[in-house]
Amino acid sequence: MLSLTSYFLYIILLVKSSVILLYTLLFTRYLSIDKNKGYASVILSMEISDILMKFKNDEISIKDAQLQLRINNYESVSDIAKVDIHRMKRVGIPEAIIADCKTCEDVVSIARVHLEKEGRVIITRVQEENYASLKSLAEETRSKIRWEKRARIIIIGEIPTSSGGKIGVISAGTADIPVAEEAKVIAQEMGCSVSVIYDVGVAGIHRLFPELTKLVTAGVDAIVVAAGREGTLPTIVSGLVDVPVIGVPVSTGYGAGGKGKAALLSMLQSCSVLTVVNIDAGFTAGAFAARIANLAAKNRTL
Repeated sequence: MLSLTSYFLYIILLVKSSVILLYTLLFTRYLSIDKNKGYASVILSMEISDILMKFKNDEISIKDAQLQLRINNYESVSDIAKVDIHRMKRVGIPEAIIADCKTCEDVVSIARVHLEKEGRVIITRVQEENYASLKSLAEETRSKIRWEKRARIIIIGEIPTSSGGKIGVISAGTADIPVAEEAKVIAQEMGCSVSVIYDVGVAGIHRLFPELTKLVTAGVDAIVVAAGREGTLPTIVSGLVDVPVIGVPVSTGYGAGGKGKAALLSMLQSCSVLTVVNIDAGFTAGAFAARIANLAAKNRTL
């Protein structure tokens, strides 16, 4: 017999396989490739002319036409990547290039497409060796470059407009700051203003309360809390505020439960309502918090 864990894994794999199969059946038979500058522009589901004709004939609305183009548009970079150039417009979260496990040449090739099609690019998990080649790309394209060393992020290109969203980012310890910074920078790149509180962990919990009051007063829409070791702080914060809290386990700590494992399990067992992302997933936490904040800001303007 299957164990309960094995059963759930089987169900997850079955659902994923079904989604992939459905997507393939729906979209692969309408494929058009236009070679251009070393990469291919690909539109799936239907040709642009078909979409425009359906709109002209009042078969679909302009909103549906825009949705078709946004969902099915990407740029292929040789045989190494398919750049989702409309992700920000489609879901409100930008696509980023993770530099880990890519050559400098691959990172630059993918970044070039982002710059040409979107006017900016975000590169995460950057190493020193990436900076020189990305700086050359910025100079070549006459784009601004910003290197957030602590967050290990490079941004090239246009500065995003303010969305009106507000988030708070908290780190339990100083060692947790790099992950917290990654969350902060991504939220800023999604148009949010970010207030930070660092080194207010449970070993000296009295440090948290006056600082947390500042976040509440600032009217933040969501809070990201990065914590390693035992990972208790997100649960405490969630029990004190009336906005969503996202916990980020950090791979600090050592021995039994080290490298973020104890922090992750602690957050998953939280007795206060808490959203938890993967270990060191600052990008995910920042993007999720910013998505909440941007929706809240949008509702404030209605």
